[in-house]
Amino acid sequence: TVITNLFSAIPKMGSSIVALLWGGDCVCDATLKRFFALHFLMPFILLVLLMVHVGFLHTTGSSNPLGIDTSTQTVPFYPYYFYKDLLGIGWYMVILFTIAMCFPDLFADPENFIRADPVKTPLHIQPEW
Repeated sequence: TVITNLFSAIPKMGSSIVALLWGGDCVCDATLKRFFALHFLMPFILLVLLMVHVGFLHTTGSSNPLGIDTSTQTVPFYPYYFYKDLLGIGWYMVILFTIAMCFPDLFADPENFIRADPVKTPLHIQPEW
């Protein structure tokens, strides 16, 4: 509700944008389904855009910062940049899978490892009043 109400600050058409986002007069099931679909599809859309970008980079090449005009002195995208990017992605995946498979609790909060005691409430949990 708070995030979608930010669109109501747009003059003249903000309330109609909010009603369109909500799918009615309030946040309801239609709103949640729309945002779930958006959050589900967004990685796939970004992946397609990434592939289109790499495809354009492969066909047209990248601009050179040195201002070299002849194409004989430029480095082609394939195989040099392709293998460099592939090596970077490979190392990233090795590090990611090593942390995920061997050290899954490396970035966890230490309070998650305290045994639960149904009689004692932790000190950091306080009522709102």
